[in-house]
Amino acid sequence: MLCTCLWATAIRAEDPYLFFTWNVTYGTISPLGVPQQAILINGKFPGPNINSTTNNNIVLNVFNNIDEPILFTWLGIQQRKNSWQDGVLGTNCPILPGTNFTYRFQVKDQIGSYFYYPSTAMHRAAGGFGGLRVNSRLLIPVPYADPEDDYTVLIGDWYTKSHSTLKKFLDIGRSLGRPNGVLINGKTAKGDGTDKPLFTMKPGKTYKYRICNVGLKNSLNFRIQDHPLKLVEMEGSHTVQNTYESLDVHVGQCFSVLVTADKAPKDYLIVASTRFTKIVLTGKGVIRYTNAKKHSPPSPDVAEAPVGWAWSLNQFRSFRWNLTASAARPNPQGSYHYGKINITRTIKLVNSAVRVQGKLQYAINGISHVDPYTPLKLAEYYGVTNKVFKYDIISDEPPVNLGDKIKVAPNVVNQTFRNFVEIIFENHEKSLQSWHLDGYSFFAVAIEPGRWSPEKRSRYNLLDAVSRHTIQVYPKSWAAIMLTFDNAGMWNLRSELTERRYLGQQLYVSVQSPGRSLRDEYNMPDNAVLCGVVKDLPWPPPYSIN
Repeated sequence: MLCTCLWATAIRAEDPYLFFTWNVTYGTISPLGVPQQAILINGKFPGPNINSTTNNNIVLNVFNNIDEPILFTWLGIQQRKNSWQDGVLGTNCPILPGTNFTYRFQVKDQIGSYFYYPSTAMHRAAGGFGGLRVNSRLLIPVPYADPEDDYTVLIGDWYTKSHSTLKKFLDIGRSLGRPNGVLINGKTAKGDGTDKPLFTMKPGKTYKYRICNVGLKNSLNFRIQDHPLKLVEMEGSHTVQNTYESLDVHVGQCFSVLVTADKAPKDYLIVASTRFTKIVLTGKGVIRYTNAKKHSPPSPDVAEAPVGWAWSLNQFRSFRWNLTASAARPNPQGSYHYGKINITRTIKLVNSAVRVQGKLQYAINGISHVDPYTPLKLAEYYGVTNKVFKYDIISDEPPVNLGDKIKVAPNVVNQTFRNFVEIIFENHEKSLQSWHLDGYSFFAVAIEPGRWSPEKRSRYNLLDAVSRHTIQVYPKSWAAIMLTFDNAGMWNLRSELTERRYLGQQLYVSVQSPGRSLRDEYNMPDNAVLCGVVKDLPWPPPYSIN
């Protein structure tokens, strides 16, 4: 619920503030015809959209009225110098039942489409997610005309079992198994003419659709019946405006497309179907032309999704950064030539799945991460890391033969501030992976089949790779990203596949300000919740400007 919006005066020259209050509760929903418990925000599933503009300050007060601790994370929002608001267990003590916590963060010049979700336990399987958009200020033009309207489309696989049941499956060593269906904005349509439309379009007008995969494990192919999709933005970056019949959207990813209502006036289907699965699950929604005659149901003929991941890989290769756009880029002037910066460190990360004493665990370079009771960021800020975790228990190069060797421990990589780093994700498994890094956008320079070696750098896109925050890695393949670690804080690098993240396929990157300076990182907020070994310690000395 949006309470108020205070626009700053010219005298103070402050950026605007947006105030929100969320009441998080349980409720009963039946999106697939089976009544089940869901996490609602202000009584809604999915949760309310956060509609912001670049440089807005977000003040969001969350009241936890469910029976478990919870946190919310803001996927793709970089939160410069402010990992305190990241909303993951490595940085924050959870919001306990019956209490509230106020998040405070600023959305900078990252014009684009994002979403939020609960990062604790298996709560994402119960809902609690919603769209988050960052609009352009009037002074910053975007490379397309203003659309007639702007729609958020949240697609994702869905289980009819409760989040607590799914968590129990993982805790006893079972896998989640196959989901029960696919939802679009929390629903799925029959497509027989009885469905209410999710969206309407006026004939001749162009609309913007922000498509995000908020699911748990499956990549989805998205398409709109008989309507081409013009891609214009991807995870905070304007793209070269190619047109596609359909788009593969992997878990955690968001695309923005333009769609023009230039077809016959009737209903049309939005379709999201699973990719790389033996049994294809499909979710549907309805778009209605405003001048459609009554009883004009959509045609049952829907184009099938492409088959195989080679098609998806070729689509990835077609994505290009828009070098002439003035915004939705790390720097508007276009002078950031990432391909000419010397690499100071190469980190290769290999995912693996093993069983430890009969229990399924996922790991990175042989380490399966576990969250300690004391958040890593708090331990670091208080100088008590020796009581909580050790840095760099993985090496930059994984062991040659990982096999079944695995260690369960907090996994924290110590990274030098402002170094330019290359990270290689190497996937030896038969399933697709999806990786996300909090606090940053990175250049997705390559995805290729096989194993990575230094010679493969010749295949990198060093000119116009899209700057984004989530990247897929196909089976038996590798992906390479490049970035400057210039955002001080403790940042989560994780699998966006919820089962894998919950069972250890994640780590944290510690990027410390050398001088503990406010120029580099904000102090611990005055409303921070303390827990673990720091719970009863006095407030630490604050950072200062130096």
